[in-house]
Amino acid sequence: MRKSIIAVVGRPNVGKSTFFNKICGRRVSIVDDTPGVTRDRVTAETEWNGRKLLVIDTGGIEPVTDSEMLRHMKAQAEIAMDTADVIIFMVELAAGVTANDRDIAALLKRTRKKVIVAVNKVDTVGQLPTEFYEFYELGFDDVIPVSSLHGTGTGDILDKAVEGLPAGDDENEDDRIHVAVIGKPNAGKSSIINKILGEDRMIVSDIPGTTRDAVDSTVSNRWGEYLFVDTAGIRRNAKIDDRIEHFSVLRAKAAAERADVCVLMVDSTEGVTAQDERVAGIAHEAGKPTVIVMNKWDLVEKDNSTVNKVTKDVYTALSYMTYAPLLFVSAKTGQRVERLFETINAVYDSSRKRITTGMLNDVLNDATGRVQPPTDKGRRLKIYYMTQTGIQPPTFVIFCNNAELFHFSYQRYIENCIRKAFGFDGTPIKLIIKQKEEDDL
Repeated sequence: MRKSIIAVVGRPNVGKSTFFNKICGRRVSIVDDTPGVTRDRVTAETEWNGRKLLVIDTGGIEPVTDSEMLRHMKAQAEIAMDTADVIIFMVELAAGVTANDRDIAALLKRTRKKVIVAVNKVDTVGQLPTEFYEFYELGFDDVIPVSSLHGTGTGDILDKAVEGLPAGDDENEDDRIHVAVIGKPNAGKSSIINKILGEDRMIVSDIPGTTRDAVDSTVSNRWGEYLFVDTAGIRRNAKIDDRIEHFSVLRAKAAAERADVCVLMVDSTEGVTAQDERVAGIAHEAGKPTVIVMNKWDLVEKDNSTVNKVTKDVYTALSYMTYAPLLFVSAKTGQRVERLFETINAVYDSSRKRITTGMLNDVLNDATGRVQPPTDKGRRLKIYYMTQTGIQPPTFVIFCNNAELFHFSYQRYIENCIRKAFGFDGTPIKLIIKQKEEDDL
């Protein structure tokens, strides 16, 4: 069975994200004094009393609002409520029971789910303040005092939550391919995940920077099991002018580091910009297999040479990533989106490919026979042998007599020979040059 799901909901700025981070044991959601910082649903896995849990943090709910963004946030929270097995409804002691709290309570009662009211910012020890008991008027049996900042009461909340969970074994999700969707703001990252999922899982808006947190979505289809992470758009450092944007960039980088595969979203109407190059570099430097997705292809005026021209332009701009396959899609219409799964599988398999030492050295001997190793001031590079030592990315150790003579250009030549012989489409290759005297062999 799937992991049990707990959703944390409430109005803005009552401490939901601080509580979420506390029970997950790490900083997952962005925490800031600015109301409305968490916009999308944010998920993290944790364990309590032997149960594996998937906890969802949500944006603050404003039941009645004229703001388009706040209406989006309410819709996201409602999806979380529908998904959850147990709901933690967070309120704030000092504010008392507000009109918004009552409206949210009415929404929660309609879900017919188990609801635990967490009265936050109860920092006193001993007898509870009189104001605490006001929260029973919300109509729920379980009302528990907590301090999300100090962590007091969080164990009591989780004990009560686990009591309300359905019995069953947790799902084994180790076989999922973890996919980080990265790119600059407004390239269509959230739109393509929504198209894949068939639901409004992410907030989609023309406002750049709408997605601030990294958000996980599980996808199961005929191609396999996937965990997609939509990340905040990565801006140039000069444009990161507040703390929230800074944390979002770090989150996107961390998501790419943890991923099995990166999907680089590029706006076809703009082409590859300097910022796209920087984002691509994050995946390349992390050693991740990557698929380059040219989104909004439906908006591009095309003739018979357009695909060839754009392909050439992309690989000229991303010259260090010519191994990455290129897809032309439209997240809006769904054009070629299904091909993404086949391509993800292919580059993932490439990153896990192993080649025997004997086959590698056959290719190495042929390569050095056709193009002699470089020389410098009478010294010639001697390459003894090569072996594969790792995967994800495929890593090869080459033993030679003088590492300084093994120039970058010759390393690139050897890499190209390996690719020509064995493929490795979609994945970077790591070469480690080790110097070893001939007598030591």
